[in-house]
Amino acid sequence: MKILVTGGAGYIGRTTISCLIEAGYHPVVLDSLIVGRREFTEDLTFYEGDVADHALIQTIFSDHPEIRSVIHFAARIEVEESTRLPSLYYTENLCKAQSFLTEVLQFGVKNFIFSSTAALYHAGQPGEAISETARTEPLSPYAASKLMFERVLQDICGEYGASGLALRYFNPIGADPKLRSGPFRPDPSNLLGKLTKLAASSEKAFTINGNDYPTRDGTPMRDFIHVWDLARAHLAALEFLHRQDQPVFEIINVGSSVGVTVKEFVDAFLEESGLAIEVRTGSRRAGDIAGAYADTSRAFELLGWQPTLSLNQGIADALAWERVWNARQGKSEE
Repeated sequence: MKILVTGGAGYIGRTTISCLIEAGYHPVVLDSLIVGRREFTEDLTFYEGDVADHALIQTIFSDHPEIRSVIHFAARIEVEESTRLPSLYYTENLCKAQSFLTEVLQFGVKNFIFSSTAALYHAGQPGEAISETARTEPLSPYAASKLMFERVLQDICGEYGASGLALRYFNPIGADPKLRSGPFRPDPSNLLGKLTKLAASSEKAFTINGNDYPTRDGTPMRDFIHVWDLARAHLAALEFLHRQDQPVFEIINVGSSVGVTVKEFVDAFLEESGLAIEVRTGSRRAGDIAGAYADTSRAFELLGWQPTLSLNQGIADALAWERVWNARQGKSEE
């Protein structure tokens, strides 16, 4: 069965494609390669271009008229960038996504899975499990664009008699355990990305931003989900939609269901890496919150999905991938 995957040359998209292939699906990939990697498209059915390129979408469906399901990863995803360039984020993540959704539904697509985010939730109480019914309060144009498109997806799917799922990710970490894909940005903004870069750097110091939050050790709490578990959630979501007799729309959290503080995460990283890194404490960053973790009971009830890979496994896979990626790029550890 063919599935159209936008943003399939990215970190999460390419890992999900590997999961789909293992399950017997045939992904058809659309990616602009503005962020994604061409290497990730090798041996795939691949189209380079924008989701708002109407002629290209027509070509894809002319070549593959049997496509009935779409997984939509393509988006701008940097929170800080979105605060500087909100118009870009609303154009890419909302306007172009709406145009793409309407067009593919006209070509007979019946199932649309959307890559959303837990960043749209209200901060809540520290250490609290966040369910899908929790209050939303996006603090960035990035998060706001995702929340807005969820409503667009629900309304337009209803208009066309199609099904939609919005998967709200928490914090993906790690790499494909078979090391076919993983993080690739040279200047990562996420916690694990910054730490893994230290493994190949002469700098051996890391600063935790803030230790006065109302958590068990004073550092912010997050929910870290292994990217392969996240990929498996997309497969489960796709198969859930294929079982439905009537159109449905659901919002589903995808996280580990475990709250981990930044200090606990750094300690786990030091344990896995064996690196001698000086850990410092700095002041809070503007916009940071105490944090919480995912209530994933709906994912289990509807999809039969639950996370299986540990925090330490995610760190170990990220370190292994970093070595493989550096070798591919002709780099060596300093």
